[in-house]
Amino acid sequence: MDRPDVSESPNAIPWPPIVLFGSIGLGFVLGWLIPLPWLDGQAVELAFYAGLLMILAALVIDMRVTRLFRRHGTTLLPHKGADALVTEGPFAWSRNPIYVGNLLLIGGVGLAAGELWHLILVPVAAALIDRLAIEREEAHLAAKFGQAWRDYERRVRRWV
Repeated sequence: MDRPDVSESPNAIPWPPIVLFGSIGLGFVLGWLIPLPWLDGQAVELAFYAGLLMILAALVIDMRVTRLFRRHGTTLLPHKGADALVTEGPFAWSRNPIYVGNLLLIGGVGLAAGELWHLILVPVAAALIDRLAIEREEAHLAAKFGQAWRDYERRVRRWV
C-alpha cells in the first residue's frame, strides 16, 4: 500500500483511534486471559476515582481541541491534511494534546476498571502513536506551514 505524500496528508490510515480502542480492548482481553494482581482495600476506591478523573480530563481535552479545530476550520481526522496550524489552548503546552488525552483515557480506564494491563499498555500505545502518527503528522505540518511550524516546534514539546 502506498503511503500518501505528507505534504497533502499525514497517513492513509487513522492510526490513533485504532491504537486507542485497540489498547483499551486488548487490556480487557489480557486481563481476562492473564489476570494480574490488583490493589486491595481502600486503594481500590482511590484508584477508581483517580481513573474517573483521568477519563474526565481526557474528555475535557478532546472537547476543547474539537472546538478549537472547528473555530480554525481544520480537521480532527488524523489521516486528513491540516488546513490551519493551531497553537493555542491545549496546543500551547503540548503539540499533541489529543494523544496525551488518549493515553490518559487508556490509563483512566485501567484504574477505574481495576485492570493493570491498561497501565502497562499506556507506554506501548505512546510508542505506537509516536511512530505511526506523530512522525508523519509533524512532517506534514512542516511541509504545509514551514517556518510557522518550525517556530512552534521549538517552543512546545511533542508530548508535555
